Amino acid sequence: MKNISIVGSGTMGNGIAHVFAQSGYNVSLIDINETVLEKALSTISKNLDRMIRKEEISAKDKEKALSNISTFTSMEKGVKNADLVVEAATENFDVKKKIFDSIDKNAPERAILATNTSSISITKIAAATNRPDRVIGMHFMNPVAVMKLIEVIRGYATSDETTQNIIEISKKLGKEPVEVNDYPGFVANKILMPMINEAIITCYEGVAGVEEIDTVMKLGMAHPMGPLQLADFIGLDICLAILNVLYDGFGNPKYAPCPLLVNMVTAGYLGVKSGEGFYKYTRDSKELVVSEMLK
Repeated sequence: MKNISIVGSGTMGNGIAHVFAQSGYNVSLIDINETVLEKALSTISKNLDRMIRKEEISAKDKEKALSNISTFTSMEKGVKNADLVVEAATENFDVKKKIFDSIDKNAPERAILATNTSSISITKIAAATNRPDRVIGMHFMNPVAVMKLIEVIRGYATSDETTQNIIEISKKLGKEPVEVNDYPGFVANKILMPMINEAIITCYEGVAGVEEIDTVMKLGMAHPMGPLQLADFIGLDICLAILNVLYDGFGNPKYAPCPLLVNMVTAGYLGVKSGEGFYKYTRDSKELVVSEMLK
């Protein structure tokens, strides 16, 4: 596989495009308009500059990586030569179903269709296509260029050949693929999201404040980032969406999202992406300031 199409150029999409391009693949990055794509290329360029400053790559490596990326606003043109398509759109089944229907119609029959979903059923997504044996989950971690793990999720009909191809290409990216089965949340989020939700419940019930909860988990459990700061980094809307998938998928009240999380998302407090969640975020400061709403 040499021709990789990435559908969606947000945080995850541009990160996935970055690692494929840096690894020498021909990348077609697809999104709804040119402005969004220009922003994605700017982000990739800045991230490559950061790697140059750390002496991880050379300026020539950056130039080569960027030259491997082409951008498209047309799905038909963007996937027509694809060996592998990776969908990295919003965590919403209806959106993904619509995208996969378009990919399936326009990509070559040989192409493997992967989704970067962090919780939605691969089997359900595959059922929306005419090639369920060639549909698979390829769940990258954020930030994509740094994190080594890729969860490789087999749907009910995913073939052994498809799975092995994705495991091999993951290794060529310098990643560590881990094969898991298709259940809500897979492994990473089935474990992580209840922990984050419990941290939010702990804050909601007044057991401790935001900083205290994060400090206990960082110093007591050796976590590099507290669960509330991590929730802000992931996006509180994404956390809520994943918890709802877990709750709907298992029908178990232990996955029910905390009312505080629901209210924060409803009010637009989404974490880093909106500038405020459990903490406030400014462009020029790395200092974490607890949100006034939670003091």
